[in-house]
Amino acid sequence: MSLTKTLSQLFGDAFASQGLDRAFGEVVVSARPDLAQFQCNGAMPAAKQAGRNPRDLAQAVIDAVEDGSPFAELSLAGPGFINITLTDDHLASYVDSLAVEPKLGVTPAAPKQIVVDYGGPNVAKELHVGHLRPAIIGESVKRTLRTLGHDVIGDVHLGDWGIPYGQLIVELEDRYPNLPYFDAQLTDGYPAEPPVSINDLQELYPVAAARAKEDEGLAARARAAVVELHDGRPGYRALWQHMRNVSVEAIKAVYDRLDVEFDLWHGESTINHRLQPMVKRLFEEGHAVESGGALIIEVMSDEDTREIPPFILLKSDGASLYTTWDLATIEDRIEELGAEEIIYIVDVRQGLHFEQVFRAAYKTGIAPSDVVLEHPGNGTVNGPDGKPFKTREGGLLTLRELIDMVVTRAAERLEENALAVEFDDIEKAGIAEKVGLAALKYGDLQNHRSSNYIFDIDRFTSFDGKTGPYLLYGAVRMKSMLREAAERSIRSGQVIAPLQEQERNLMLQLTRLPEVVERAGELRAPNHIAEYAYELVAEFSRFYEACHILRESDGARQASWLRLVEITLAALGLLLDLLTIEVPERM
Repeated sequence: MSLTKTLSQLFGDAFASQGLDRAFGEVVVSARPDLAQFQCNGAMPAAKQAGRNPRDLAQAVIDAVEDGSPFAELSLAGPGFINITLTDDHLASYVDSLAVEPKLGVTPAAPKQIVVDYGGPNVAKELHVGHLRPAIIGESVKRTLRTLGHDVIGDVHLGDWGIPYGQLIVELEDRYPNLPYFDAQLTDGYPAEPPVSINDLQELYPVAAARAKEDEGLAARARAAVVELHDGRPGYRALWQHMRNVSVEAIKAVYDRLDVEFDLWHGESTINHRLQPMVKRLFEEGHAVESGGALIIEVMSDEDTREIPPFILLKSDGASLYTTWDLATIEDRIEELGAEEIIYIVDVRQGLHFEQVFRAAYKTGIAPSDVVLEHPGNGTVNGPDGKPFKTREGGLLTLRELIDMVVTRAAERLEENALAVEFDDIEKAGIAEKVGLAALKYGDLQNHRSSNYIFDIDRFTSFDGKTGPYLLYGAVRMKSMLREAAERSIRSGQVIAPLQEQERNLMLQLTRLPEVVERAGELRAPNHIAEYAYELVAEFSRFYEACHILRESDGARQASWLRLVEITLAALGLLLDLLTIEVPERM
């Protein structure tokens, strides 16, 4: 259990002894570390509820917890704040216990079945810079929720079933009319090898889309091809499967490089069988009504102070939309996966869309009221002009190009800092990859997910300041010290009471980890973990400068300091894993 929760139990007991709610005993890290290590602020609201003087009540709480307690000092401040300072022995004992805690004090929550929807790429299109934030934020949220004890499923939710596939089918038919997929009389025996590569699709897609935009006859053929694809025409299904397979293979290669892993590779096609029964049921139950030839669900309520457009279930031509698929996907996730929470890490600009989808899901009963549907949206990666990041030619930078660019700059930074110079080329390249990805990810995740930020490759790849490379260097320094200690047969031992301020401060910093992870999970906000990881490494650096571990003559003190290094490295390793950042063995 975390230290603040343990302290909160003690103070909760004290408030309960005064006939008050235990919740008033919550203990938090002090906002004034110069005055105390922790504080309890419950006396003022409790006194108001009980009709008592807050300072008198706070003193009564102090009196109730003081005897035989782990506190070096308890004092009153202001109108009833309780300042708390632990004994050094108790602090050391708690930190020492973290050495055997697999999650360093993070207490598992009551597990929930949670689906995290992130990624959202379209088949036949290359991942671009806009896919970075949902991928790494979603992966971090997924890992954090798992660390908190939840059963979490990550789903990429592919765009694999819309009009672009009709356009591609028509484009391929015009170019290669003799391919067997276009023979309406043929129902099987199609080639096992795909007729197109991912490079072919990336060339075909913009051409097909442009032609359909300019030629209404072609656009009508594409719409008809989509209808036949959805209805199960064998040749179209076989061709579509080839296009999907080569696209997924290419998409996975980029996600693998980012260390982003999905449990499910579902898409719109996965729930195609649900669309017609769902639409029919919602119409028959009166949830969906006709309007201008379309089928809609009114989702605006009397309490709304702004216009909420109706949810469009089917267009006037009978075609389904993203809204239809998203509603059917919610139904599928609840019925097939048992989802109690569904979290969508998608661009904040899709806020209205998800508000309509969620309202429709609740109104129609597809989502029971106790199922959480949430859209903690992400902002954009912007260029120096403050607009979404693009190439010099004005196009969207591919995610693969962005990664390559950062890794190349990271390799230059390693050379500038005389790091990894004695290693062979293969190891150097591996380190540059890890440093570059750490720079890219930390540069992103240190910002709140809903914020836009400026992509600054020089700042992100620096080994100084609040950056991914700085964190990696701190972790590698810890690893190096532990290796040297092992080579010199210096062993770690029990953490003992601190003598120096830097030693004590590092211990206190380590006690904060559980609350930080819990807050990041509750708020779906990895920036809390990113900020704390930086603070932990900075605190360790101050400890490292003040406490010369491998030169210390007091054996017990040296063993205690070495144990602190081990615990700090374990904590940093956990935090970086939650940020999807991998640490090299050396640098």
